[in-house]
Amino acid sequence: MYVVPPPSQKSDPTSGSGDLKVYQTWKGSNIFFMQGWLIFGPDARSLAFTIFLIVAPITAFCVFVARRLMDDYPNNWGISIMVVIVALTLCDLVLLLLTSGRDPGIIPRNAHPPEPDCYDRSVEVGGQTPQIRLPRVKEVEVNGIPVKIKYCDTCMLYRPPRCSHCSICNNCVERFDHHCPWVGQCVGLRNYRFFFMFVLSTTLLCIFVFGFCWVYIKRISDAENTTIWKAMIKTPASIVLIIYTFIAFWFVGGLTAFHLYLISTNQTTYENFRYRYDRRAIPYDKGVLQNFQEIFCTGIPPSKNNFRAKISKEPLPQTQPVGGGFVSPSMGKGRDDIEMGRKATWGGEFAAGLDHGESQLSDSDILNIKDARMAEASPDIRTHLDEIAGQPGIHPRRSSWGRQSGNWDMSPEVVALAARVGEQNRMGGSINPGLPIGNQKL
Repeated sequence: MYVVPPPSQKSDPTSGSGDLKVYQTWKGSNIFFMQGWLIFGPDARSLAFTIFLIVAPITAFCVFVARRLMDDYPNNWGISIMVVIVALTLCDLVLLLLTSGRDPGIIPRNAHPPEPDCYDRSVEVGGQTPQIRLPRVKEVEVNGIPVKIKYCDTCMLYRPPRCSHCSICNNCVERFDHHCPWVGQCVGLRNYRFFFMFVLSTTLLCIFVFGFCWVYIKRISDAENTTIWKAMIKTPASIVLIIYTFIAFWFVGGLTAFHLYLISTNQTTYENFRYRYDRRAIPYDKGVLQNFQEIFCTGIPPSKNNFRAKISKEPLPQTQPVGGGFVSPSMGKGRDDIEMGRKATWGGEFAAGLDHGESQLSDSDILNIKDARMAEASPDIRTHLDEIAGQPGIHPRRSSWGRQSGNWDMSPEVVALAARVGEQNRMGGSINPGLPIGNQKL
């Protein structure tokens, strides 16, 4: 019998050994740089715009304001203005990159759904393992307060408390706060500290530039004995910087104040907008002092993903009894299954009954195997099966051997009969074409 060979696996042309690394087959929407050392969100281009919004006004301040203030203070104290603004800017940019270029706390996806807690492999119904439907929501206790955790259909896992799935990055992130388009990355367990420090340093930059622009205008007014308004006309760059930093301060300053409140109450932005703990106790609140210590004085947990690790070849999945396995909470709602797959049909059960090597073939390969096996059947079997198609109770779409309604699947009754007839032919028996399938005595 001719069997279609399985499709060949293509190796990565960029890899000399043909092995792929985790970041090359990553299922999320992230963008990787430096061979997996840096991980960004899909909107990483916005990071360049954020850097421009920081560097451009600081450059204008150094050229038109700080450089001219350097000579106005004795004992070279004016140089400190330039040193402080440059150091603060560099610190701000480093915090921005630490926020956007690292793993925010992504939880690796499961290759298979988890087993229910109450699942017993020894229980069988009618010789088949029953399908177990996973509960959509579970309830756990955090500091004596019940908290609900949900099942993620994409990552095939139960999200830990405070974890949420980011629809932009397509990942489950621990202690998910929000997805920030300005940094082009999710803000979670491993980069929230750097995000807050970035926002705080940006606020300090706005205050510093705003204040020294007014100082420069005041020194012009005192040196020329003129009014503030006339002095402002002589330094238009200071006017632009004052307006720019004033507007930016309300944004980043308000964001700093809001996150100070979130840290003091041990909340995340997602929890504050989604759950509203106004009228009930916050399960994670440990007091203001301990809440701040948790954010700034504890070690950052290591990443659960090694993006530069080579992918190990998983062993071939073993065949399972027909009807056995687990069902996702969303199974049966549509044609597609959990993640970009197809809903389980009888064709999948047929494939499960094939040999171990044949179970790894594609649908088209399985159809060829069906045709090849059917070709080996005797003409009496084929003739009788075509007559069965017209009997009541047997759907023609399942019993026919031709393409009808775009489905090549056969009913289990037909396959069982074909197997029994083939066995009977080998033993010298016969089949009565006038009797229904269930009444055949083989």
